[in-house]
Amino acid sequence: MQVKETSIPGVLILQFPVYRDERGFFQEAYRRDALLEAGIDFDWPQDNVSVSANNVIRGLHYQIARPQAKLVQVLHGAVVDVALDIRKSSPTFGRHFEIELTAGNGTALFMPEGIAHGFAALEPMTTFFYKVSESHFPQGERTILWNDPELRIHWPIEPADAIVSEKDRRGVPLHSAEVFP
Repeated sequence: MQVKETSIPGVLILQFPVYRDERGFFQEAYRRDALLEAGIDFDWPQDNVSVSANNVIRGLHYQIARPQAKLVQVLHGAVVDVALDIRKSSPTFGRHFEIELTAGNGTALFMPEGIAHGFAALEPMTTFFYKVSESHFPQGERTILWNDPELRIHWPIEPADAIVSEKDRRGVPLHSAEVFP
C-alpha cells in the first residue's frame, strides 16, 4: 500500500495494489498492519454501504459529538469525494480536497476526525463503502450545505440535475456551522 498526503493535514490517499487478469481483478480493501504502518490506528466499530443513483450528492456530513474518522472507497461505479476541513485550529480550515474514486482502481481516502465529508455519484448504482471510527450517533449529526458558495466546491453535476436529500438541502453554511476547535 502506498500513502500520499493531500493538501489537508491528516487526509490521506491510500493506494492498494490491484491485480488484474482475464477473470477480473483482486484488491485488498483493508489491511490493518499496512494502516498501522501509515499511522492509522482505529478499531472501526461500524462499516457502512450506500448505493446511489447517478447525480446523487450526499453531504457534507460529520458528527460533532462522537466524531468519526473515515476510510472510504468505491466498490461499484465512481464518485467525486470531498473532504472539508472544519477544524478551526487547522491551517486549512474551510478548505476542501476532492478526488475521484472508482471501483477497481485501488484508491481509498482516509479522513481524520474534524473533516466533513460528501460525495457525488458519477454512475448509476454507485456503491460506496466506508469504515468509521465511532458508531453512528444521531444526536451529534451535523450537515454543512453541500453547495455553500463560500466553499467553492466544483461538484461535477449541474445543480439543477443534482439529487439531494431533504436533510442535505437543509444543511447550514460553514460560517454558521458548529465546528471543531
